[in-house]
Amino acid sequence: MGESFTTSWQPAADSGITIRFIEANGLRFELAETGSADSEHLMLCLHGFPELNFSWRHQMPMLAEMGYRVWAPNMRGYGMSSKPEGVEPYRLDTLVQDVAALIDASGAKKVTLMAHDWGAIVAWHFAIKKIRPLERLIIMNVPHPLASRRELRHWHQIKKSWYIFFFQIPGLPEWGLSRNGAAKVRDVFYNMAIDKTHFSDDVLDVYARAAAKPGAATPMINYYRALMRYPDFREIGDGRVEIPTLMVWGEEDAAIDIRCTNDTDQWVPNLTLHRLPNVSHWVQQEAPDKVNAIVRDWLG
Repeated sequence: MGESFTTSWQPAADSGITIRFIEANGLRFELAETGSADSEHLMLCLHGFPELNFSWRHQMPMLAEMGYRVWAPNMRGYGMSSKPEGVEPYRLDTLVQDVAALIDASGAKKVTLMAHDWGAIVAWHFAIKKIRPLERLIIMNVPHPLASRRELRHWHQIKKSWYIFFFQIPGLPEWGLSRNGAAKVRDVFYNMAIDKTHFSDDVLDVYARAAAKPGAATPMINYYRALMRYPDFREIGDGRVEIPTLMVWGEEDAAIDIRCTNDTDQWVPNLTLHRLPNVSHWVQQEAPDKVNAIVRDWLG
């Protein structure tokens, strides 16, 4: 590209993970990758809020060992990826086009999506709308959009989703998220986690540094503003996902009620659900050994 950029984090030397920048859908994405470039099967990993591709550091080497080519982008607005201004660039119908463009740039003949939190919202939308063919879908701690819509009619989920409404206020959420070196971001990970072993200061520093950069908080919050402002989330027809789908769910999720998993198979007939007791929303980081074993066995 003729330009050099600092990266959001430095992978461990023995991880096999490298970071580079790639152009897709008119934007620059900070991409963590590992595995053989000759592999025809791409595992594309999509992170959530307020995360980075760093959140997949425990899964990427395992997937590479299984023969996958593994890509984990920092999604638009995160890390050193491009940060378009305004709310509309963060609507779902645009976010899925980022995923399509990354898949196209990879040249992969087969693609599996693995996604958590906001990345999983995008992944559900991508699979339901069949933006590109997928082999399989792996979802972590985010409900099918029709299950989400169902549960948001009940107080048990509304009270857990208070922050989505708070994020609609101009300016104030950005101030709260980024002040004191993004201390709130550190708190969100550490305080929500049940087993805090994998949330050392070094780990929390990665997320806090990224969120504390000038202008970093607004794009992250604009995902939520666009979700409320545009109809994309609701315009999904019957919501059917026919491909094999794995849901991994930390049962102690402070943001999403476990009842959001109920009856998902009415929209996803080829569904496998694994619930992990005493694990929080940050499932793949908090319980990496358990999650990796589940994913490895399911991929077969």
